[in-house]
Amino acid sequence: MWAVVVAGGSGRRFGAVKQFALLADRPVVEWAVAACRPAASGVVLVVPPGTTADADHGADVVVEGGATRTASVRSGLSAVPDNAEVILVHDAARPLATPALFRSVIDAVTSGGADGAIPALPVSDTIKVVDGSRTVTATLDRTMLVAVQTPQAFGAAVFRRAHATDTEATDDAALVEALGATVRVVPGDPRNLKITTPADLGTAEHLLRG
Repeated sequence: MWAVVVAGGSGRRFGAVKQFALLADRPVVEWAVAACRPAASGVVLVVPPGTTADADHGADVVVEGGATRTASVRSGLSAVPDNAEVILVHDAARPLATPALFRSVIDAVTSGGADGAIPALPVSDTIKVVDGSRTVTATLDRTMLVAVQTPQAFGAAVFRRAHATDTEATDDAALVEALGATVRVVPGDPRNLKITTPADLGTAEHLLRG
């Protein structure tokens, strides 16, 4: 079982390369790699181009990412050994993922019969669809919606096949779904926040101390 930690983003919304920002005196990315360790026998870290020599951040292999998230995952996937049976994908911007969350997605694949598994939380806000003029065109049924997190787990064979399609997606599960494969949803964790703004760092540190 191998994990790919995706840390190849530029941090435009954050205002800096957020995966290298300090959280409780350690880079955010180190927390994410460490979170994978209990579940994975090896970790591939995908970093922005030109930063592979800076540090391994606890990973076994460090590779450069691409222009998109999908390209970065494919770069990491190329470094995963061929004998890996399950592949985990985790965002470096989610440093607080728990061992229980990793176990849930892994179990759904290894013993639950799913091709992939993703953690998700119910959507509490009303979600509306708008057009280019910001006019509402539809209101979605939120009981049918979930907000997806990482880590995500996939059977290695189907995951490699999904990434061989050369399709782009903001979420790896979408590529697997496009094959007609089964993706199971397991309960997410509200504490598993994604670092998007500088304020999120403060929230994450508070959760760590708590």
